[in-house]
Amino acid sequence: MTGERKKMGIDPYERRWMIVSIALLVAFAATVGIAGFAMGFDLPGQDERVDPQTVATTPPWDEPGVREISPGVYEAYVIAQAWSFSPREIVVPKGAEVTIYVTSIDLQHGFKITDTNVNMQVVPGEVSRLRYTFDELGEFPYLCTEYCGRGHAAMFGQVRVVSQEDYEASQAEAAAADAGTEEGQ
Repeated sequence: MTGERKKMGIDPYERRWMIVSIALLVAFAATVGIAGFAMGFDLPGQDERVDPQTVATTPPWDEPGVREISPGVYEAYVIAQAWSFSPREIVVPKGAEVTIYVTSIDLQHGFKITDTNVNMQVVPGEVSRLRYTFDELGEFPYLCTEYCGRGHAAMFGQVRVVSQEDYEASQAEAAAADAGTEEGQ
């Protein structure tokens, strides 16, 4: 080669595979972006920490259960401990957007609501959070997904999704029962 430089090129077959690979990466990134932002998917996260020794006396954990934040928007606080969840039942109206907060006071647990995409790891001292909208009437069992000892099989509860009318009636009954309890004391 007298003064000539041979050009190095990319084989057309390799070039096509590079283009296909880049196109797939762009498609995957777009899918994740759309799912994460436009569709509002909410990944589980640890937003805060609590002291496992005092969580049962620290608001709002001292009264686990469901609270209505605004019309159609609820918060549910759940405490996991060997070998139970508190509360054992969560009742919400159909269409409710519920932010579920779960913590543990003793061991590592899991929190999975069947037939939904709610599945969180629950670590003592950390608060796991996930938002879900219950669009179907019915009972959705929740259970512990981390083996936590011989009583593990007893760690379950349920989310009961009812009509708005049934929800309002159950809330009125609960308020009347609370008022009766306070008067009897």
